[in-house]
Amino acid sequence: MSSFLYFILPALGGYTLTSVYLLKNPHILHRRKRTAFYCTHISHRGGCGERIESTMDAFTNAVEQGTQMLEMDCHLTRDGHVVVSHDENLLRQTGHDVTVSSLNLQDLPLYKERLEVTFYAGRYSSGPDRKFSLLEDVFRKFPKLPVSVEIKENNKQLMEKVSDLVRCYNREEITVWASVDSAIMMECRRTNDSMPYSFTMNRGLLLLLLFYSGLLPFVPLGESLLQFYLPRVINRTYIPEEGILRNKLVISLLEKVTMRKSLFKHLVARGIQVHLFVCNEDEDIKAAFEVGATGVMSDYPALLSSYLCRNRSQD
Repeated sequence: MSSFLYFILPALGGYTLTSVYLLKNPHILHRRKRTAFYCTHISHRGGCGERIESTMDAFTNAVEQGTQMLEMDCHLTRDGHVVVSHDENLLRQTGHDVTVSSLNLQDLPLYKERLEVTFYAGRYSSGPDRKFSLLEDVFRKFPKLPVSVEIKENNKQLMEKVSDLVRCYNREEITVWASVDSAIMMECRRTNDSMPYSFTMNRGLLLLLLFYSGLLPFVPLGESLLQFYLPRVINRTYIPEEGILRNKLVISLLEKVTMRKSLFKHLVARGIQVHLFVCNEDEDIKAAFEVGATGVMSDYPALLSSYLCRNRSQD
């Protein structure tokens, strides 16, 4: 036993020291990623706290407020149009229990006049524009603005249509594939591997495992963005009252495990942007930046712009 420890302890010590050193100096093994964009201000669903989510009015308002990236989800209508909509079923958004894929573009219902903000319970948005947007209209109106497109369903035709629009508008460097599902992301990348892409849920869990095992500095990463919930936001606004994630102890543990400044610093040093969401209060925005986020995603682009302006003036 003593001879075993004689060999294993120095080996473990050497591995630990090497891992820690490379965690802080990733350029030794990895070339820094060079994305065509760097975004601090990201508007969730186009800034759905100030205008009805994912409408052209919302996107226009977000851009006027100084956003640097629009985040959105897309689905395909029955007649083949790529529509910007968070949900496939439109009951929450319109009051009609129908799906995007079952309707032609011209038959899509209007959004409700007042729509509750998902990540800010009890708050509502409204506006004159209640029509669903086409992804092509977003690309046409904002040709230079980075966009994160989340794909929620394993629909090859949808991915091909999105990719065709990205190529048509010459946006491959500034349009991001996003999905929580690794199988969907794999298909997105097969469809167009020139677009940057974000971590999926499984890849995010693997990232944490690699970090805590000390292997992360040795492993190549293809992703360009990590987009992740700020845990306190999940606790406050998203998980049902009876869910285990409502437990403050669980959330505190989740925050300690996931919100690691050394992890985020390592990713940033490798050229991977870290976006935390959905931050709708000043204290959430502050917490996200303090833990090492390079960007914050908010439902309130004016609020985020105000925070950034005030804190730049204090620096």
